[in-house]
Amino acid sequence: MKKPANNKLYNFVNSLEGIVMRYAYVILAIAFLGCTSAQINQAINDFGKSTGDNRPTSSEVAEGLKEALLKGVSVGADRLSQADGYFKNPEIKIPFPPDVKKVEDRLRQIGLSNEVDRFIATLNHGAEDAAKEAKPIFISAIQQMTIEDAWSILKGQQDGATQYLKKTTSGQLKAKFKPVIQNSLNKVNATKYYSDLVTTYNKIPLVEKVNPNLDEYATDLAIQGLFVMIAKEEQHIRQDPLARTTDILKRVFAYQN
Repeated sequence: MKKPANNKLYNFVNSLEGIVMRYAYVILAIAFLGCTSAQINQAINDFGKSTGDNRPTSSEVAEGLKEALLKGVSVGADRLSQADGYFKNPEIKIPFPPDVKKVEDRLRQIGLSNEVDRFIATLNHGAEDAAKEAKPIFISAIQQMTIEDAWSILKGQQDGATQYLKKTTSGQLKAKFKPVIQNSLNKVNATKYYSDLVTTYNKIPLVEKVNPNLDEYATDLAIQGLFVMIAKEEQHIRQDPLARTTDILKRVFAYQN
């Protein structure tokens, strides 16, 4: 090509020609070698790196999102499974079942506040004991995340990863978590205390008898608390570069920013 008077234009055209030729090489390689779709994606990803494009590859996005979710799950479950992880966290503390709040109020009126408080404490300790069993259930769902899921999460809402996890695990999580909660409540005597309180209440003259499902209630609230903590960790990773403790997290979420 004859060098024009305008050096800037000459340099720009030369650069453009170089990029076009490099794309042509990629396309020719695909055409003549009969690559699979996976190989095509890899070729394009490699080309992006060679041209200095800082956009993460599809595989990096999937890997980074899975790592972020695994970190959120681990941090959330570990914090909640510690002593008083639920009980001393006002945001997720499990209260006396609200649909029978009248039971709590009446029992306190007749001098059984200590017994009610003991039950609420053991209810939360049961959830703490069960929280450590949640990790394998979450991990299984995370490992099934597709590349399409990952891109959607990366460019979506600030709690997109948590919402994905909630959508894909809630049914399975509840089915597997409920017997764990039952065992945990039994272990810390929450079931016994609750039964004693309800029995005492039902003996009060003229009250309407109650017998709500404690296991169902505790399971739902325990799972809800887990998702609250996972969402907090996801937000932390998205917003604070210092929370991105590995190279893949830094690369993927830097692109999001």
